[in-house]
Amino acid sequence: MEKEVERLQEIIDTHDNIVFFGGAGVSTESGIPDFRSQDGLYHQQYDFPPETILSHTFFMRHPEEFYRFYRDKMLCDTAKPNEAHLKLAELERTGKLKAVITQNIDNLHQQAGSKKVLELHGSVYRNYCMDCGRFYDFSYMKESSGVPKCQCGGIIKPDVVLYEEGLDDQVIRESVRAISEAEVLIIGGTSLSVYPAAGLIDYFRGEHLVVINKSSTPRDQNADLLIKLPIGRVFSQIKAGGV
Repeated sequence: MEKEVERLQEIIDTHDNIVFFGGAGVSTESGIPDFRSQDGLYHQQYDFPPETILSHTFFMRHPEEFYRFYRDKMLCDTAKPNEAHLKLAELERTGKLKAVITQNIDNLHQQAGSKKVLELHGSVYRNYCMDCGRFYDFSYMKESSGVPKCQCGGIIKPDVVLYEEGLDDQVIRESVRAISEAEVLIIGGTSLSVYPAAGLIDYFRGEHLVVINKSSTPRDQNADLLIKLPIGRVFSQIKAGGV
């Protein structure tokens, strides 16, 4: 591991246009469950599979069941940013990291201090009335019961991309631009199994592709540097301002 971290440090020290692309594995070290890990939500038992519950069709047909699961498993406000979140924010402040592109919806990158965060799958911290568009924050949803309703009577929906829904066009465009212009792309904490998000990696034309993930990914063979370790453990040894 020491040599791998030294190589990552060298890559970071010698480049000033770095983009980070991350997934659930970045947040598991903060206590947020991963959907696809052995202990994740997909391996627990519910009346319906999580993938069914978190679909647009299920949300529209069974909003009560959706919100029962959503409050129980998706609204985690006790998690705190870990070493990976904090180091990425520090790298942004030094001018090296240009963007964080995340599949997570937990706001931990922003809590750590990152400014340029492109949320491919939305955020549980934004919620809107489906009728009038009025905004509601995280605490309102957390404290609500049943199907949360707006002052106008409309149902409030989380600004989260459910299965069967498309990604935000502007977020996609900004992500493509950031990845295509990057000198270094660091992929971390993701199995790269969720599309279309994972397909954004195809736009990378830079110098160094780094993959940090405990399990194998489809991009391992293309990586200039492959580190199969917890991402927080790796970033805790990185110096943002150089050695």
